[in-house]
Amino acid sequence: MPADISGPAATLPTVTAHGMGDSCFEPGFSSITRAIGKKTGTYARCIPIGGNIITDTIDGLLKNMDASVDVFAAKIKADPKLSGGFNAIGFSQGNSLIRGYIEKYNDPPVNSFISVHGTVQGVAAFPSCFRQGKPVGLICKAVAEVLGDLAYSPISQNVLFQADYFRAASQVDSKAYLAHSQIARWNNEDPSTASAIYKSNFAKTKKFAMVKALKDSMVYPNEGEHWGALEEGRGYKAKPLAMQDTKFYKQDLFGLKTADEAGKIFFETTPGDHLEFSDDELFGWVQKYFIDVAPQAETVVV
Repeated sequence: MPADISGPAATLPTVTAHGMGDSCFEPGFSSITRAIGKKTGTYARCIPIGGNIITDTIDGLLKNMDASVDVFAAKIKADPKLSGGFNAIGFSQGNSLIRGYIEKYNDPPVNSFISVHGTVQGVAAFPSCFRQGKPVGLICKAVAEVLGDLAYSPISQNVLFQADYFRAASQVDSKAYLAHSQIARWNNEDPSTASAIYKSNFAKTKKFAMVKALKDSMVYPNEGEHWGALEEGRGYKAKPLAMQDTKFYKQDLFGLKTADEAGKIFFETTPGDHLEFSDDELFGWVQKYFIDVAPQAETVVV
């Protein structure tokens, strides 16, 4: 860590969320949370889904996305230090937790959200089985097709976190996807089940800082880390679309266009692979989106 990362105590508390295979109780991630708290000068806490390092890690695989968000929200609600609102920063899959919290709850509200290499718009291919900017190859396509067939059953959606944000390019208009996919529901993709609450809650957050890894080998397409997605109706011949070209934005399905037109969405990039970033980059984002022009909050000793 840099020698001096302390900053002014003028920001809200911070909530952090870890990625797949990690845990709030893991020493490395705990040190990141503490360092962010030192940088902001306020309370910082990683919200675990499980009660210890083993269950927290396992729950990142075997507790479904909606159920995980419900636990996340209950623990936030129970923490009096977060009752006035907070900033949130997620890493990889942890950003799905934060996105889900914002749409389903956002009370107390997330003020600023930093998504580092996040799965906020799902993934369309198995990790390390693709090249960014290229169509998915035959082997990866076959794997994705099998995963897609399995992912959109009620059993998979009720058990596997990763199945809940998997958006198989060939199945995003299928009845099974629209009926059972949790990310389809979060996206308000099925008009018959669309929720106005998701859109109104999304509007409560003031900043969305989306960080994309240019050589990401885990999230495909990496444009999803900037709220983009693959073209629809072209299967695995689809090309990645920028945020403004997606149906989510054009139809403002969950409030993305409204947020962008209000000047709330910001984009950052890192040159390397998934979760490859420097201390200077991390604390630069915290300074820019959590500290600069921050609302006043009472200083809390971490």
